[in-house]
Amino acid sequence: MSRVLVTRRLPRGGLDPLAGHELVQRPDDAPLDHGELVTAARDVDAVVCLLTDRIDAEVLEAGAPRLRVVANVAVGLDNVDVEVAERLGIAVCNTPGVLTETTADLAFLLVLASRRLASSAEADLRAGRWEGWGINQYLGHDVHGATLGIVGYGRIGRAVARRASGFGMRVLHHSRHPTGEPGWVADLDGVLTEADVVSLHVPLAGETRHLIGRRELGLMKPTAALVNTARGPVVDEEALADALHAGTLFAAGLDVYEHEPRIHPRLLGAPRTVLLPHVGSASVATRTAMARLAAEGARAVLAGERPPNLVVPRR
Repeated sequence: MSRVLVTRRLPRGGLDPLAGHELVQRPDDAPLDHGELVTAARDVDAVVCLLTDRIDAEVLEAGAPRLRVVANVAVGLDNVDVEVAERLGIAVCNTPGVLTETTADLAFLLVLASRRLASSAEADLRAGRWEGWGINQYLGHDVHGATLGIVGYGRIGRAVARRASGFGMRVLHHSRHPTGEPGWVADLDGVLTEADVVSLHVPLAGETRHLIGRRELGLMKPTAALVNTARGPVVDEEALADALHAGTLFAAGLDVYEHEPRIHPRLLGAPRTVLLPHVGSASVATRTAMARLAAEGARAVLAGERPPNLVVPRR
């Protein structure tokens, strides 16, 4: 029987694959601070963590050589120092695939809400500012027939493209390598200048941090909307807030932020902006499936097996 650190409470049934192992958990759902993660890592064989847990070199080195696997309940791995894990021979697993459709649903919700000013209109109604129908009120822009530019064409980007086709949208996409599919644009700038909506689906890495900055926002149409369900630091929030306040960008729909849970104050006050609290994968079925996939990855590594969601193999 192995000892498995589970950093937060997971949905019911999410830890079923680890039945028979000793689970190390807090009685409440309070997060472990970094020092507590370092201490806890010294005495476990596996860690099942969330994207809010910083599994850096200090944590990994504290766990080695006993620590065998880190299973991240997320697709992205920007919270895990993958290079150090590989150097130490610690396997890393994530949760690809299971959150694709749910996150794509949320991205398209932001496409619709931002283009049609749904958030602004609802806020006025709830605050008692709506005085009745008027022909010039809340004039957004159509989604049907518009051009959607998808930046990053992995599982989620492709799922968003499928939804867009159902709305009669013209779909362009940009990725580092040719996809061989209609609509691929080699140059990011080309997508930004053409699209009525730009939806971001790239992982966070050195080359994608502030991928959308002041220059890129300046290339977009003043009637365009920016949607981000990828990672917050992909967008320069200060530049985005400036564009929204100046009216050089029509709208934005955001589910992720540079410094979560802190939101840039100028974004909070920005016009025509839909802000959600990182709920892209937040359905009962999807979050449970994510937890089970991560737990199954940890179980497999502990059993000497190779799980399909392995990112870094154990040496």
